[in-house]
Amino acid sequence: MTDKQPQSRTIMVVGGGIAGITAAVEAAEAGYDVVMVEKSPTLGGRVAQMNRYFPKLCHPTCGLEINYQRIKTSKRINLFTLSTVAAVKGSAGAYTVTVKTEPRFVKPNCTACGDCAQVAETAIADPFNYGMKTVKAAWLPHTMAFPMRYVVAPEVVRTPEGERIKAACKIGAVDLDDQGASFDLEVGAIVWATGWKPYPAANLTAYRWAELPNVITNVEMERLASPDGPTGGRIVRPSDGAVPKRVALIQCAGSRDLNHLGYCSRICCLASMKHAAYVREQVAEAEVDVYYIDLRAHDKLESFMRRLKADPQVRFVKSKPARIEAGAEDNPVVCGENTLTRDVYAQPYDLVVLATGMQASVEGDGRLAGSYDDYGFVFTEGETIGAGVASGPLDVSMSVQSATAAACKAIQVVSGVRG
Repeated sequence: MTDKQPQSRTIMVVGGGIAGITAAVEAAEAGYDVVMVEKSPTLGGRVAQMNRYFPKLCHPTCGLEINYQRIKTSKRINLFTLSTVAAVKGSAGAYTVTVKTEPRFVKPNCTACGDCAQVAETAIADPFNYGMKTVKAAWLPHTMAFPMRYVVAPEVVRTPEGERIKAACKIGAVDLDDQGASFDLEVGAIVWATGWKPYPAANLTAYRWAELPNVITNVEMERLASPDGPTGGRIVRPSDGAVPKRVALIQCAGSRDLNHLGYCSRICCLASMKHAAYVREQVAEAEVDVYYIDLRAHDKLESFMRRLKADPQVRFVKSKPARIEAGAEDNPVVCGENTLTRDVYAQPYDLVVLATGMQASVEGDGRLAGSYDDYGFVFTEGETIGAGVASGPLDVSMSVQSATAAACKAIQVVSGVRG
């Protein structure tokens, strides 16, 4: 940190997931002005896309809604959604940050009544549900959206359909002339909470996610199990909508693999155990096989793993499957060798779930953070402040802890405290 006194006491938080939200509200409630920049239309990040999260298997509303209320009532937080950081100049205490905002085509006076969606016809892939369903070209990102405000797809803006969408809004909230904006902000510290992205399952060619409809990923499984997901919370096979009776969960799909992610993503073991619990809750006769290299359940979550191990219909198989083949009736066949027994297996399943890992989300504005580790995660040192999974694989509770620490570090910077 420099000896110069900060020229700005405003803190910028880049990213609006659970870590960014936490850092922002902690800093604001400590008395500092905060600017939040989030690239998607709403806050919440990956946590908002979960069905439940540890340690209490709560729905995301448990942790997010109270923080949304803290943001709503704060006079110190300014929020920019559909926005990214285009450039950063200066140094700690005196940054000039260029923010680029993409057009939403819906003004802040939107009441989320849904009239615009009633006349929309074009269907687009729903990013909130990882493309597992479509939404109309005028849509509310999801039921928990904050801000609770519709978005109009750019594909229909210069079309007769766009004009019908605009005409349907009784309060004139649809603005088809929205061009977005680019502007500069003076801030004293930047917290990089740019989150993570699932490792692309298409890269795991031996597991044939892109070819076999009943091979899905762990993040897709979360949406299947969620009440506001593409199936209304019913865990079914994508190919035919049938309830799966035999389910395989494959750990370390891409993690701990020098050809893909050379590290443990920390959350995958427990996420798969959570998915086993989802299946067993919904389908009493279901049998679940968990294929693992090692089982890692940190801290108090060890007890959750013991409960799953005690379930006679959940079997843990020490093996990294070699491949998945196409079987009869769209049943994927998991092939490999049991490391303990040396038995070679070729087991058919109704549904296979790949526990893909956490990959650093450093494209775009994330690349401006300045300091990174070998895997592309933001490394907190000097003027660089990382928070949550932007700094490395973490679960939700760890992300919140990391974000609180990042807020304290940012406060030190804008207060001129050496550290």
